[in-house]
Amino acid sequence: MAVHTVATPAPPSQDTSAVDLGPAVALSCRECGERFPLGPVFACVSCFGPLEVAYDLPTGDPEALRAAIEAGPANIWRYAPLLPVPADVATKPSLNPGFTQLVKADHLAAELGVTGGLYVKDDSGNPTHSFKDRVVAIAVEAARAFGFTTLSCSSTGNLAGAVGAAAARAGFRSCVFIPHDLEQGKVVMAAVYGGDLVGIEGNYDDVNRFCSELIGDPLGEGWGFVNVNLRPYYGEGSKSLAYEIAEQLGWRLPDQIVIPVASGSQLTKIDKGFKELIALGLVEDRPYKIFGAQAEGCSPVSTAYKAGHDVVRPQKPDTIAKSLAIGNPADGPYVLDIARRTGGAVEDVDDAQVVDAIKLLARTEGIFAETAGGVTVGVTRKLIEAGLIDPSLTTVVLNTGDGLKTLDAVAPTTGPTATIRPDLDAFRAAGLATS
Repeated sequence: MAVHTVATPAPPSQDTSAVDLGPAVALSCRECGERFPLGPVFACVSCFGPLEVAYDLPTGDPEALRAAIEAGPANIWRYAPLLPVPADVATKPSLNPGFTQLVKADHLAAELGVTGGLYVKDDSGNPTHSFKDRVVAIAVEAARAFGFTTLSCSSTGNLAGAVGAAAARAGFRSCVFIPHDLEQGKVVMAAVYGGDLVGIEGNYDDVNRFCSELIGDPLGEGWGFVNVNLRPYYGEGSKSLAYEIAEQLGWRLPDQIVIPVASGSQLTKIDKGFKELIALGLVEDRPYKIFGAQAEGCSPVSTAYKAGHDVVRPQKPDTIAKSLAIGNPADGPYVLDIARRTGGAVEDVDDAQVVDAIKLLARTEGIFAETAGGVTVGVTRKLIEAGLIDPSLTTVVLNTGDGLKTLDAVAPTTGPTATIRPDLDAFRAAGLATS
């Protein structure tokens, strides 16, 4: 596990017993089951296991709940009754992310030999062009509830931009920390919102370690680190992907879903969302398979899966897919459990396959994915070829970010088809008139 720090207390001035986070009633240890009051804590004081939100979810007529959701706003707040947020969340300043397109990818399906229906959940349509807007929106509500004044995070890029933008909209100060060698597009996007952006010499795991130390220091008083001391709430934002996919498929679960794995939190929360939908009677209780996708240059979970191990050994990242470059993934063991329980798998692709998959998705569906999306599409193709994904079943693939953030990955092999003089003879000579 990547989280070793003892849970931190709430700010002394905050009475967490009065916190209103909607249906959220407690924090529960994923390992030993011990419960704790809602607060900015992320690790169990008894066993150091990760904490997650426990709920008192709505009961009653599933049809009425479906109708209420469908009548809600066209963003994640339509699912407020299932998330750790107050009932009036939609009235507060927010980027209002979510309800992004589920694209029926028939051209990509034809290329990959999929006959049962292939869909791309395209989260590049979020306000800062990645799925991180979802998780940050939930963390902001927790930060409000616990009286924090500064929003922070450790980030491989997308999260830094999402925190900067959400803080600006919600009226928080922001100070975010990134590895010093991120893609320039992500650095600019994180800095433009006016908060403090700090580059740390080292990789993401070094950044995360620094942030854990800062939380325990007086310098960090009043700071809400969205993916550390607010992590239990932050992670719940990924459940909205599960809810949207099911709703957009006509209130049914996909047979198979392929999800990129960095920390692994997104995959575990999508599984949690599917199980909640079943428990609430909103979808039919039927089997589904979950597949994890990693880049070969940072594939600790895939390596463990293929070796049949339960322990995920850290790796030093070396991949163009920097948004997935977490060498010591906190939720890695849980990803293994879910892949095995559902009959899925965890696979990886190399950098060349990532670039090829980015271009394939762009060419077939007009979706320009960042490198994480290339990983997911590349792994999907590899799993189909290996016979692990059934092409006759409904399959959903996640694209979690916009390719404009990772231009360097495709720039060396992408450019003008030809450069010609401005006349028709030159155009004809280039052989483009009938191409």
